[in-house]
Amino acid sequence: MTTTTSPAPAGPTPAFSKASGTDNRRGRLLAVVLAAQFMALLDAFIVNVAAPTIRTELHASGGGLQLVIAGYTITYAVLLITGARLGERFGHRRVYLGGLAVFTAASLACGLAQGTGELIAFRLAQGAGSAVLIPQVLSLIQRHFAGEARVKALGAYSAVLATGAAAGQVLGGILVSADLFGTGWRPVFLVNVPVGLVLLVMAVRVLPRDEGGRRGARAAARGLDLPGLVLLGAAVSLFTVPLVLGQEADWPLWSWLSMTCAVVLFALFCAYESRLARRGGAPLIAPRVLRAPGIGLAVFRIAAGMAVNAGFLFALTLHLQGGLGYSPLRAGLTFAPTAAVFGLVGVVWRRWPGPLQRVLIPGGFVLTAVSTAAVGLLLRDGSDGGPWLYVALTGVGGGLSLGFGPTLTRALAGVRAEDAADSSGLLATVTQLGQLTGVACFGALFLNRLASQGAPGAYSSGNALLVCFYALASVAALGAVSGLVRMRR
Repeated sequence: MTTTTSPAPAGPTPAFSKASGTDNRRGRLLAVVLAAQFMALLDAFIVNVAAPTIRTELHASGGGLQLVIAGYTITYAVLLITGARLGERFGHRRVYLGGLAVFTAASLACGLAQGTGELIAFRLAQGAGSAVLIPQVLSLIQRHFAGEARVKALGAYSAVLATGAAAGQVLGGILVSADLFGTGWRPVFLVNVPVGLVLLVMAVRVLPRDEGGRRGARAAARGLDLPGLVLLGAAVSLFTVPLVLGQEADWPLWSWLSMTCAVVLFALFCAYESRLARRGGAPLIAPRVLRAPGIGLAVFRIAAGMAVNAGFLFALTLHLQGGLGYSPLRAGLTFAPTAAVFGLVGVVWRRWPGPLQRVLIPGGFVLTAVSTAAVGLLLRDGSDGGPWLYVALTGVGGGLSLGFGPTLTRALAGVRAEDAADSSGLLATVTQLGQLTGVACFGALFLNRLASQGAPGAYSSGNALLVCFYALASVAALGAVSGLVRMRR
């Protein structure tokens, strides 16, 4: 594996000419877009800690609770590539502002929801807002940063991307435990409203005006590939819903038929996309993006890493609060080492010597596998794990960061500027599909094992967690094997 080099600059933009203070403007742009990125990703995980409280107050079933968590990710994952295409067609600034507005309004609706069905519906809308917002972040970085500045910006992006997951656990615990004005779980959504409004005002002032001319005309001509969007959305939904609801219903026939149909629809999606590309159309996933150096391996590694990340956070949260009886605050703070180390490693890994750079990705996945298994072993008998638990949690954060950050940065380094929208949409979609699969598959595994234990309690929950974490460690091990494959330049 070789060290990262940056792609050719996308070309200067009027908003960032030397006379207008390039460095300061780019710094403000990066701060605004990454703040929105952090808020949107935080919301995918902040609900984990609030889940037991939501279940109690809204009388939600286990499947309903998983849909509250996974519903956000379903629309997020399915619409991300379309969100990237919208930014290319109508302008990244305009679409960024629209997505942020939808996300903020949906957050308010979630915080005011009176039932599980309402909350699931508003979470779907919230995910749609994120899907429109998030692809613009990578596209803006790709278009307005070049050379070493782009490498640093992508490093900050990588750190924000998954630090938001563990940080969401911590902030969620603080907000739920505070029980502000007797509102219980609602502040985990309502906190987005003032932040979103501030970011909207700042973004209007900071983001450069959208380009018109030839680039806008070419983007408009590409279209949005609505048939591909429908096929992908149906496939993801038919795969996810039975995974979430099937365990609680003892895996009825419809759940297996649904997942079978999902496989068929995904095959049809792939065939349609290939045919559309051959005919000169604009598929959701452009073949030349998939052929870019490192993208194929990056897709697998990012999906594996994010599945482990999401499954780990979801199952451990349920164990800490349900099995060990931790308060939301204590459960959230338990993840602080994971969040801190993930962010720190994401910032410093590029400074490490060349020989070490070559083993970062496989080494990160190995560290993740060992640390995840260690957490399961430490908690298997219903104990709190002692100080060694925090050592293992630190290993999980460091390992995931090493597996994810270098993979994303090196893959995007080989993408042409004109493919920024499609590549950002693809990798962001893979990130969310990985997280969605992690919650659905490993959440179902944990809950199924817990139900089979009979009497509930810390010991039963610990045993279910151990089985789940062995499975997660196996996926991380696959990521290590894939990381041994040398990336093409």
